[in-house]
Amino acid sequence: MVDAATAEKLEAAFKKLQGQESKSLLKKYLSAEIYDKLKGLKTGLGATLLDVIQSGCENPDSGVGIYAPDAEAYTLFADLFDPIIDDYHQGFKKTDRHPASDFGDLSTIVNVDPEGAFVVSTRVRCGRSIEGYPFNPCLTEAQYKEMEGKVKTIFEGLAGELKGSYYPLAGMTKEVQQKLIDDHFLFKEGDRFLQAANACRYWPAGRGIYHNDNKTFLVWVNEEDHLRIISMQMGGNLGEVYRRMVGGANEIEKAGKFSRNERFGFLTFCPTNLGTTIRASVHIKLPKLAANKEKLEETAAKFNLQVRGTRGEHTEAEGGVYDISNKRRLGLTEFQAVKEMQDGILELIKIEKSL
Repeated sequence: MVDAATAEKLEAAFKKLQGQESKSLLKKYLSAEIYDKLKGLKTGLGATLLDVIQSGCENPDSGVGIYAPDAEAYTLFADLFDPIIDDYHQGFKKTDRHPASDFGDLSTIVNVDPEGAFVVSTRVRCGRSIEGYPFNPCLTEAQYKEMEGKVKTIFEGLAGELKGSYYPLAGMTKEVQQKLIDDHFLFKEGDRFLQAANACRYWPAGRGIYHNDNKTFLVWVNEEDHLRIISMQMGGNLGEVYRRMVGGANEIEKAGKFSRNERFGFLTFCPTNLGTTIRASVHIKLPKLAANKEKLEETAAKFNLQVRGTRGEHTEAEGGVYDISNKRRLGLTEFQAVKEMQDGILELIKIEKSL
């Protein structure tokens, strides 16, 4: 059972949510009936409904509004998670299952812009959680450090193009900090959504950044997820970028088995990243298509692509450069997610050339 202090906070959070204008999926799906059913439940690691909903209750402008404090939360609080996941991922019913992990035939992913006329840079990332550890809100300082220790050991053994250095955030010098900011590698303490989800405790303990010597492979340790594995480079060679990310993820799994669930695939702190957890994106210039933003978005939507400004969500396109990525992560394989993005980008370039 939930203790009295938590029950009181939970009651206040729910009242606050009910009394505010919000377009969040939390507000849409947390009925009084579901609330009553879930409010007394607690996971084996001690997470409650409060851990799940507190960010969305604090931030009425949330799009989703919930986070999973640990892996079990997805099943224990399924009455809330399931409809939200179904809604966000545009159809993932209670009976649906995410397919087995499949990175596919890596050689069939290509350079989407061999002439180098449109694509500025390419990036593929995935999120991973290490099995046996809760997610951010329930991690102790000792667990943050223990996880960091495990992946550091793996980093030290990385060879070839993955070889590089690890930079812990704790005790980081101003010079190193500035260098990482200049490279756009440094992550900051969480935004207000993550703060309200209690995801930034014991900062900066156990947090850090690894990058290879070529600055094309990057791992964020204990930011929003236990691990964010990122591969990137200038130009449009999606095949190279994807192959590097897959190789890196396979090496890092030696630190500890990744948290996976038969229904949702790889588990992450935020339910929007479930499944493949893959976001494959390009920074791309499409001046003719972009002259009609609606046409660009309509064409992108046909291939389940998401169009954002240069610096990501809620930003403008600087110098006509857009960030375009796959939208679907759940219910398809890693290979299908990247292939869908590849085919969409090839089509957008073809249209741009024809205009």
